[in-house]
Amino acid sequence: MRNFVFLAIKRMNYNLPSHLSELPIYKKALDIIMLSRSISTYINHDLSYLKPDGSEDNDIYFSGDIVQQSVNLAPEIISAERESTPEKRRKHVERLDRLVNLLHRTCKRLEKANSNGRDYLPLLKGELKTFRKLQRTWMMTL
Repeated sequence: MRNFVFLAIKRMNYNLPSHLSELPIYKKALDIIMLSRSISTYINHDLSYLKPDGSEDNDIYFSGDIVQQSVNLAPEIISAERESTPEKRRKHVERLDRLVNLLHRTCKRLEKANSNGRDYLPLLKGELKTFRKLQRTWMMTL
């Protein structure tokens, strides 16, 4: 599955650096994408039913947010790797920080959802914690 995500990103017309697929932070970003998609699918299934009053569960939108936010991790890593100036790299790293913080906040919101899928959110939060550690190491190599 990781190869599928990698190929999908590669087709986005990025000039991928040759070493990118070996970077631990990039591999972790792909893992986070796959995990967030799985969790979102599970939560969507639970939350797709209408409430007795005919309204929908607002938490269903947060389940899509974790996918959208996680899918943006890898392109920011690619962009940072491709930049030649430190200032532009820093901007991509800052965007990456914001995405990770948003993902963490979205996980916290989904933990309150009425879904069995919320039981898998600690896994995603653990992956985000690992991602942050890898990010600190990676930033020293930029």
